Amino acid sequence: MAGLNHQLDETLTGKIAVTAYRPFGGSKVDSTTAFIVSQRASRLFKIHQEDSTEVVMKLVAVAPGSLSATDAGGYGQFCVQVILSDSTVAYVEKFYNRIIHYKTAAGATGYVKYSLGSEGTDEGAVANLGTIDVR
Repeated sequence: MAGLNHQLDETLTGKIAVTAYRPFGGSKVDSTTAFIVSQRASRLFKIHQEDSTEVVMKLVAVAPGSLSATDAGGYGQFCVQVILSDSTVAYVEKFYNRIIHYKTAAGATGYVKYSLGSEGTDEGAVANLGTIDVR
């Protein structure tokens, strides 16, 4: 857990962007402003939502259209998109210190170091490095 919080502290102007989220029992929101505030457990994070409220949700490695409104734990779900060095789109399954475990839409999984970048300048920028957008 310390790894992600360390990353957030180090990048005060860039917070990890939430690609989309779905509150428990609610509708999916394709986000342009939501971001991770802090980590609460292995896959639970406090996120800042579009309406400026903050809530704990579960990180899942799925495309936005596959977010569930009825998570077994009673949490809403959210996803974080990562662009791999070969321009493959994947979704973060778990954050580690400077590494993420990801899953692609085709079901491929792996680990890769990640960096925080800005939209439009991050895709395929460095070999063997995944890039996550910031807000």
